[in-house]
Amino acid sequence: MSENRSGGSAPTVLRRVLGKRLAQLRQQAGMTFEDAAATIDVTPLTVRRIEKAEVGLRIPYVKELLRAYGVPAAEIDDFLALAREANQPGWWYNYRDVLPDWFRAYVSLESEASLIRLYEPHYIPGLLQTRDYATALFRVGFPTEPKEEIARRVDLRLRRQDLLTKPDAPNIWAILDETVLRRPVGGAEVMRAQLDRVIEILETTKVRIQVMPVAVGAHPGAFGPFHQFRFGFSELPDVIYTENLTGATYIERPEDVVTHLEVMDRMSVQAEPVGKTRAILERMRKEL
Repeated sequence: MSENRSGGSAPTVLRRVLGKRLAQLRQQAGMTFEDAAATIDVTPLTVRRIEKAEVGLRIPYVKELLRAYGVPAAEIDDFLALAREANQPGWWYNYRDVLPDWFRAYVSLESEASLIRLYEPHYIPGLLQTRDYATALFRVGFPTEPKEEIARRVDLRLRRQDLLTKPDAPNIWAILDETVLRRPVGGAEVMRAQLDRVIEILETTKVRIQVMPVAVGAHPGAFGPFHQFRFGFSELPDVIYTENLTGATYIERPEDVVTHLEVMDRMSVQAEPVGKTRAILERMRKEL
């Protein structure tokens, strides 16, 4: 399904996974929502919300549900340990003052993904930005905010970049429109440093970048940016993310996900090969 998020608290990836596991266990036990609800004295809607990760995993409820589903005691203990972990706020909770509710799900997905593919037609992706480049963008996006709040937003963006150096860092495959690299942000000095940063990232991380030349003309992804997240959990399908000025859409319906992935595949053929990216970046840097 496609879900617009404009408010509310986003679940962690682990909470979503455990919710899906609870749904599978209930179905394997041959129990309905009504049956499960009766075991913990709640409404069927509450069980649905637990399985969809719309509410926290209340440990007494989860324990009784697992017993009703016939899960062995040792496995119940393991599940409850994961549930307690899933109920903990993500590291980004400390930045909730500058992190929109609708973007919290994105940070959670990004933090747990094994593969991130994206198309960006406007700016260098946040995971690859320098401090000065990010600061320049936020000053444009939030022109009335004090410097302290802009700095908080930049700190959050840079903290997300810790992901790139983790032992289990995701594979990242980005297609950047040529205009992304040519659009001046913060002046020539900032842009030179930003291109240097992207070149460095290509050499030291699991990041692949392709450039979509302007000369290609119209292409299937020209409608706007979108990101794909893939995970190492069989319970969690691929998620497509798109955003606008005031919210975001998280797409999980299989046919819609496939449509986006087919577009990404066609674009990867039209874009310059990965092997040419460094030379393209170096040439553009010399032009600044």
